Amino acid sequence: MGCSLFFLLSILYSVFITSPAIPITNVETLTFDEGYTQLFGDTNLMVLKDGQSVHLSLDERTGLCSGFVSQDLYLHGFFSASIKLPSDYTAGVVVAFYMSNGDMFEKTHDELDFEFLGNIRGKEWRIQTNVYGNGSTAIGREERYGLWFDPTEDFHRYSILWTDQHIVFYVDDTPIREMVRNKAMGGDYPSKPMSLYATIWDGSTWATAGGRYKINYKYAPYIAEFSNLVLHGCAVDPIERSPTCRDRESYTALSSPMTPDQRAAMGEFRRGYMTYSYCYDRVRYPVPPAECPVDHRGANRLRGGGSERFGAVRGQRHGKRRPHRRAPVGTGDVEM
Repeated sequence: MGCSLFFLLSILYSVFITSPAIPITNVETLTFDEGYTQLFGDTNLMVLKDGQSVHLSLDERTGLCSGFVSQDLYLHGFFSASIKLPSDYTAGVVVAFYMSNGDMFEKTHDELDFEFLGNIRGKEWRIQTNVYGNGSTAIGREERYGLWFDPTEDFHRYSILWTDQHIVFYVDDTPIREMVRNKAMGGDYPSKPMSLYATIWDGSTWATAGGRYKINYKYAPYIAEFSNLVLHGCAVDPIERSPTCRDRESYTALSSPMTPDQRAAMGEFRRGYMTYSYCYDRVRYPVPPAECPVDHRGANRLRGGGSERFGAVRGQRHGKRRPHRRAPVGTGDVEM
């Protein structure tokens, strides 16, 4: 790549990531002790001296996983963390940042997932998002994506916006997926209070090439780093189950529709980086789920996605470096 072209792409990238895409500003971050508690993992969870950064590690001694959970339940809000993923050989490793109420509603649980799927050396991490509502686990609404950066080199922000009308997943300030509530989904739209979780665990049976490549603990410990923790929403009393919005004005702003620039950026990301969508998987769903849009271009581009393999639903509480590429800037094709 010529120096002039590299300079131009760097300018475009910096302009894009400094443009606010989330419709609220100055969202307060919390220390770990203010908002979270350890879920499992014993000494494999380490809170740094600043109180705002957390390391989760996975090794052969701890076996399955380590993680933390929010102290409160929430009914809608904006939830975010800056995450740096483990590097080198990470096949079979799954890092998850998600919301769930499976411990309270075993048969009718809701869930919103970010899952980061490790890979063999020389291959890149992948992101998976998923949505479950009212125990609708028979319909997996998975999508998978690549990234325009190496998530092991630095922290990047991953966020979930959840309102009573739509759900948006963000990577940094780029919206990558939106699910709008509609009649076709029936009760499958997440509508009950949930906790926020972060975990790292052994997904060797499915996470990398459908389970072909498994964790190799000689590369352990695998460490996922979390910082800039945000819990901005309507906390719910676990007994009365009534929500309390601490800042209703800023929360109301969350319901604002995406701007044209945000929607264009999301469209560009999905055209350039989405590698799988349940909506186009004719092996799993010969008839697409009712909420799926009709998009013949997307169907043609993602044809053959039925070879993917997915992990079990978390009904309970457990749940080679690449050059930087251009971030989506609104419209047009993405350089791969």
